[in-house]
Amino acid sequence: MKKDETPKSNSRRSFLKTTALATAGISIIPRHVMGGPGFLAPSDKLVIAGIGVGGKGESDINSFHQSGKADIGFLCDVDKKRAARSIARFPKAKFYTDYREMLEKEAKNIDAVSISTPDHGHAIQAMAAMELGKPVYVQKPLTHDIYEARQLTEAAKKYEVVTQMGNQGASGDGVRKMREWYDADLIGKVHTVYVWTDRPVWPQGIPWPKGKTTSVPEGLDWDLWLNTAPYKNYIEGLVPFNWRGWWDYGTGALGDMGCHLIEAPYRVLGLGHPKDVQCSVGSVYVDEFQRGYFPESCPPSSHAVMTFPKTEKTSEDVTLHWMDGGIKPKRPEELGPNETFGDGGNGVLFIGDKGKMMCGTYGRNPRLLPTSKTDEVNVAEKYDRVPGGEEGHYAQWVEGAIAGYGKKELSSPFEIAGPLTETLLIANLAIRGYDVRNEKMRDNGDKYFEYPGRDIKMLWNSEEMRVTNFDEANQFVRRDYRDGWKLS
Repeated sequence: MKKDETPKSNSRRSFLKTTALATAGISIIPRHVMGGPGFLAPSDKLVIAGIGVGGKGESDINSFHQSGKADIGFLCDVDKKRAARSIARFPKAKFYTDYREMLEKEAKNIDAVSISTPDHGHAIQAMAAMELGKPVYVQKPLTHDIYEARQLTEAAKKYEVVTQMGNQGASGDGVRKMREWYDADLIGKVHTVYVWTDRPVWPQGIPWPKGKTTSVPEGLDWDLWLNTAPYKNYIEGLVPFNWRGWWDYGTGALGDMGCHLIEAPYRVLGLGHPKDVQCSVGSVYVDEFQRGYFPESCPPSSHAVMTFPKTEKTSEDVTLHWMDGGIKPKRPEELGPNETFGDGGNGVLFIGDKGKMMCGTYGRNPRLLPTSKTDEVNVAEKYDRVPGGEEGHYAQWVEGAIAGYGKKELSSPFEIAGPLTETLLIANLAIRGYDVRNEKMRDNGDKYFEYPGRDIKMLWNSEEMRVTNFDEANQFVRRDYRDGWKLS
């Protein structure tokens, strides 16, 4: 798609390659080969390579294809059994197990890349594609680590590629309507926000199974699945979903739902990076007065509180509460006793100096409180709607990739998705810091543990990407990759 993808000096090589593809009966040919350098015909289709094409990845590439403006040319997954439905649906797409091999061999045949893999692989896969000048669509959360999020945000600008994170609520009408209500001063200036979820819906707050390794399932390349994570033997039940509850691979309930829920206050209030964070977490007791210690696992529940500096849309600092594991804030008095708070399992509540408003997941069903006010107001639309709303999130990226960098507005480009992801992961710093412990010894020789990350407020320096008053938490800002893997 970029002018330097197919140099003029290689025109004969490109012609021979195109001829060879046609002779081989391959009908999915990239845009730049069909039309030459810079060709942007409106009828052209984007050739997409999917990395992670089972589960949500399957849903993503199906949605791209349903836009009518994309062909799925390449499939890549470390679990061939998991990818079987996508392989069957797109029989002309060439299949790879290793994304590195695919990008090395097929770079000139790929227009854009979709990534829907476990959190710990997002950054290296996205960076590899962006370095080739490919537009990327990356599932939420954008990355596993704060450092990775900052690097991808900067890389999107450096390589001038069209980007989108998979928080489809960013394209929905709900957040836009709340922005319009807020701009119309219907609830005054917001000072407090509550965000909650019933996740996790997978095991958390548990020990890593010891001595319970099992054979790697047929069709799964375990070493490639681990990629950047420390090597461990395969355990049953980790793949394809429960990895979310283990810090080596996932980012817990915050990573799973934070981008969908915190998106609303982030946009409505124009928030940036938080300046401090504190938390409390749920515990599991394994015996009388004996709290379990499972630092490899995300906790069963948590409550993180972040302070955001004053913005152009607020009159003071904003306090945002994140609650997961089924914990919810007190119901607002303006909400009727039989009315649903949020959407039941998840929700967002804005508290302003003149009133309140709330919504559900993805910013759906926004309501002023009391809810009777919702039908009484008539605020003009000032923010353009995305055709198709949430489902239009996919076509929006496809169209943006076809148009080229900077030519079309997107709902969740990395310049927005990166800082949003950093915000979630800063909250996770406090949650992970809660389990940092140091062994001490009493005068009588008895050993005990101190937990210096508990019951403190961590102060965050966004520019330097570090906690300034509890250095041990900074180990989670940027993890060490396993040998052989790097974020280039």
